[in-house]
Amino acid sequence: MCTACLVGANQAGSFHLAAAVTALLVASATWLFVARAIHQYDRAAGRGALGDQALTALLLMAPLAPILLVGRAPAIGAAFDPRAFTAVLVPAGLALRWITVGRYLWRARPPEQVLVVGSGSLGRWTGRDVVEGAARRHLVGYLCFRDDPPPLRLPAPVLGMVEAMEAVLKEVVVDEVYFASVAPEHTAIVQQQIGVCESFGVPFAIPAYAYRFSRASPADAKSFPDGYLHFLGARPKRFQQMLKRSFDIGASTAALVLLSPVLVATAVAVKTSSKGPVLFRQPRVGYHGRQFDMLKFRSMVADADQLKAKLLALNERDGPVFKMKADPRVTPLGRFIRKYSIDELPQLINVLRGDMSIVGPRPPIPSEVARYEAWQRRRLSVRPGLTCVWQVSGRNHVSFEHWMLLDMRYIDHWNVLADLRLVLRTVPVVLTGRGAS
Repeated sequence: MCTACLVGANQAGSFHLAAAVTALLVASATWLFVARAIHQYDRAAGRGALGDQALTALLLMAPLAPILLVGRAPAIGAAFDPRAFTAVLVPAGLALRWITVGRYLWRARPPEQVLVVGSGSLGRWTGRDVVEGAARRHLVGYLCFRDDPPPLRLPAPVLGMVEAMEAVLKEVVVDEVYFASVAPEHTAIVQQQIGVCESFGVPFAIPAYAYRFSRASPADAKSFPDGYLHFLGARPKRFQQMLKRSFDIGASTAALVLLSPVLVATAVAVKTSSKGPVLFRQPRVGYHGRQFDMLKFRSMVADADQLKAKLLALNERDGPVFKMKADPRVTPLGRFIRKYSIDELPQLINVLRGDMSIVGPRPPIPSEVARYEAWQRRRLSVRPGLTCVWQVSGRNHVSFEHWMLLDMRYIDHWNVLADLRLVLRTVPVVLTGRGAS
């Protein structure tokens, strides 16, 4: 009988050892799959240090389920406390990620892109301040006035004459424009190009003083630290913007955890129902024209982009947007997940990375932006979002111009409470599939 007990104990021990090994393999496979899907090890993924820490914490939680299940086994539970293991694993993982990658991401975050108008003495001085200053700014180039001296020894290339402002803003990512001139003969052209900046929603700065000083300094140095008056396209709400980013990180993390069964089931269904990858990555245009890869569950056939050229004549929308109610490229499963916006759920990862926000204008594709009128490009002056006024106003039943006007109204009157109201209005729209195709 003792021999039988020993055999049973050995069998039980073998069973629990096999369970532990299986759990470890499942956890490792889960980690590798999720890390590959969200480009966790791609240093050029574009997210900031804070978003990276949130993604790492989420990724650490994914493989814990099989580990915690094994910890409940009687033979293992006595020597293994899953709660203590979790309490150690997550902080240790976050600390290791910060040491190896987080500090790099913090230092490598994109600098502010600056364009200087004027290559005279004030323009050269301003360019030098941008290049040599402590702030994280990058001088993308100069635009010259007609009577500027020959542009010799400038710290950045000349991109054209001042009249080319609109064309340059369409092609180059610019976060702020410095008008480096106080000459009366430049007043008219500067006024005209300020209007261009306002149309695009690009911040700009004009000289606060008519002269530069080598030793003297203003009585209140905090007023104009760089000698310029800075103007924004909308009233700055820095505290609310901080709340918005905090909400983005918290809400997207919670949503990814709560909706993980839906995400896994959808991924399996997409993979087994048609050929092609589970996730569809598409270049989109974000804040001030920066491009990023937006994630979606694939709802179309694998060669959808190639087939689009043959369907352009059947476009049912006005403006540069392509939409078809019965698009033949959409798979049967794709119609379902698009109707209820399930295909959009991977964009929660884009929110964590900082490419997008929970609320904001929908991110357009580059070919659409290339056909925008100047005033329509102002929608790029804020971070794009998962949901917006268009999403809750009929979506595909709204004309393109009305859609753009809705986005402009959102930008002009934005506040945190308006975002929360839009999130609450989005829920019934998604559940009923209203306005989707």
